[in-house]
Amino acid sequence: SALQMPTSRAASSRVSPVADAAAKLGRRGMLAGVASALIAAPALAEYTLPDLPYDYEALEPYIDAATMRFHHDKHHATYVANVNKALEGKPAKSILELQKDAISAGGAVRNSGGGHYNHALFWEEMGPATGKGPTGALAAKIDEAFGSFDKFKEEFSAKSAGRFGSGWCWLGVKPDGKLAIDTTPNQDNPLMDGGCETKMVPILGLDVWEHAYYLKYQNRRPEYISSWFNVVNWEKVAFNYEKYASKGQGVPF
Repeated sequence: SALQMPTSRAASSRVSPVADAAAKLGRRGMLAGVASALIAAPALAEYTLPDLPYDYEALEPYIDAATMRFHHDKHHATYVANVNKALEGKPAKSILELQKDAISAGGAVRNSGGGHYNHALFWEEMGPATGKGPTGALAAKIDEAFGSFDKFKEEFSAKSAGRFGSGWCWLGVKPDGKLAIDTTPNQDNPLMDGGCETKMVPILGLDVWEHAYYLKYQNRRPEYISSWFNVVNWEKVAFNYEKYASKGQGVPF
């Protein structure tokens, strides 16, 4: 028989330069493909609880610190957690963009997505009492729509007190540029298609759910409403009017 020469282990395991180059190119291509996929993947929806723009005690004595703590840290946080759960794995939208179709998107998005937006606006429109009312263009629009600031407060207070059960009262800008007051149930708001009888962009909202006032005011909702006017930050409301709502745009968060 023919004499067979032994083959070394190194020789038997040697990869040809051509095969090695092909393997490297394959790995590079795979990594490049993964990177491209990651870059192309849309961002997923995930909202976060905003910090209060002031201390829990800042609205005393009109809104107590204990109410602010559990209203923000518990109730609002629950809305954020639930809307994130409802939209898990879905492409991201800003919480403002989510409002338009929130009702058709189902109860979880409607209630928790609405609750997140409504409360984000609510915290920002309040601040330590200054004793100041609206000024400038917003003040003029209030006078035009309601006759005076005092008459506006009367109508807003009456509608807030008259909202049956849980909900919100809103001051907003209609498509014709005029101001209006209306209420919505639960966590609905005027930005939602079908959420409010009056089509408008909200610039001021009052939460009349019992969790917003019960610790301090119990069943005295009118007293809560009257006290709340002391902590409305009219400079912020005017900013939201002039920068966004007067142009037909919702206030972004």
